[in-house]
Amino acid sequence: MNKSLNVLVSGASIARPATALLLARLGHTVTVVERAPALRTGGQTVDLRGAGRTVVDRMGLTAVTDAKLLHQRGVATVDTRGRHFSELSVEAFDGNGIVSTHEILRGDLAESIVGAVPSSVEWIWDDTVTAVERARDHVDVSFEKTDDRRFDLVVGADGLNSAVRRACFGPDEAYLDPIGLRYAWFTATIDQPLDDWYLMHNHVGGRVVSCRPSRVDGTVKASLAIRGTDETPLRDRAAQWDMFDDAFAEVGWVAPQLLEQMRDADDWAYADLAAVRMDSFARDRVALVGDAGYCPTPLTGLGTTLALVGAYVLAGEIERADDLDTALAGYETVMRPFIDRCRQLPPGGASGYAPSSRLAVVLGRWTYRSMNRWPMRNLLAPQFAKADGIDLPDYRPAATTPRV
Repeated sequence: MNKSLNVLVSGASIARPATALLLARLGHTVTVVERAPALRTGGQTVDLRGAGRTVVDRMGLTAVTDAKLLHQRGVATVDTRGRHFSELSVEAFDGNGIVSTHEILRGDLAESIVGAVPSSVEWIWDDTVTAVERARDHVDVSFEKTDDRRFDLVVGADGLNSAVRRACFGPDEAYLDPIGLRYAWFTATIDQPLDDWYLMHNHVGGRVVSCRPSRVDGTVKASLAIRGTDETPLRDRAAQWDMFDDAFAEVGWVAPQLLEQMRDADDWAYADLAAVRMDSFARDRVALVGDAGYCPTPLTGLGTTLALVGAYVLAGEIERADDLDTALAGYETVMRPFIDRCRQLPPGGASGYAPSSRLAVVLGRWTYRSMNRWPMRNLLAPQFAKADGIDLPDYRPAATTPRV
């Protein structure tokens, strides 16, 4: 379209800066609002695979992200003493298995994208969207701290518990599909070397302890997960800590060390894992990108891929279309089949990741051990190939008609 749009992008992490970067490069006026007081660094490990890595390359960020990749040998299951039961190397499934050849900390990826955002973009920190009023030719937005503003388009790139989604589409309960898994991530130190492996320990009762390499010597990226039948979200941080204390007190391996440190972790993050399912995630001058509109849950390993691809397709459809309604419809049309494939959970779903019974834990260890052999390889290969499950349009900006 020939008109320069005034766009608000709300959110954090990957979808937000990717959307801001791509729209600003196309000549649109972009404002970004973020609840945090500054850019969040560090974070847990994500991967750049398939179509997501293609988008990074088309943004011109391959070199800068490659310089920040983490070296990991693969994933291994361990017993209570840290001894390896099974190993799946990073080379398995052509480098696109559980651990890919292109792993990067979420904060490092966000920082790489933010560093390329044009200086014309306005950043509003320590604030959030509280209300959105849509009219035929504009959107009026209210903020918690900033004065009300008017935009042509609002993009919600604000994650699983999206404020933009609630304001424009309805309450969380209408779109969140819980998978019955409570999950926490944080940085810690442990007294056992990882040797560049992503280590996982399964315990009866659907409990999982894992540690992954970090870029900071002496630290690991730790996580605790537990299956539960109570799907009521735990909003209070103290309640989250108490729940993990009770559940993991006798688990073993490095669980006691992680429980000791979790309350002091600067980067504590918690989620009651859920997929987001919406009949429409872009209409009436509002578009959702990434987890806000189509979170597949971390178990798929495809959240970052969807965020990057979603930002790229939204910007490309806006560039290609004659009007915003057509652009948003095109965004949904291109993304929908890819989203539907990506959010299918791996075999076993939450129970496969966090088995409850002793027999299921033992079977899970043997599953990891046989993943790269027939017949398990044939069953799992389609799951790991989903990141390439979209024929990305090659959007080329019009160079001859200036925007007004």
